[in-house]
Amino acid sequence: MAFSKGDQVTWNTSQGKTHGEVVEKRVSEFEFDGQKFNASKDEPYYLVKSDKTDAKAAHKESALTKKGS
Repeated sequence: MAFSKGDQVTWNTSQGKTHGEVVEKRVSEFEFDGQKFNASKDEPYYLVKSDKTDAKAAHKESALTKKGS
């Protein structure tokens, strides 16, 4: 399942389930928050923004669930 900018999603964190919004899809290697991510067209990463804290994070597609799914 692919996600688009603006999609409402959930993901798990050490504090529990977090809700937020897809900000951007990445399909090539990138650095975010001091970490390197090996994104590709076959395994994209998504930058997501938490509804609660506005903090951004990068997650694999498999770590995200579309809200309401």
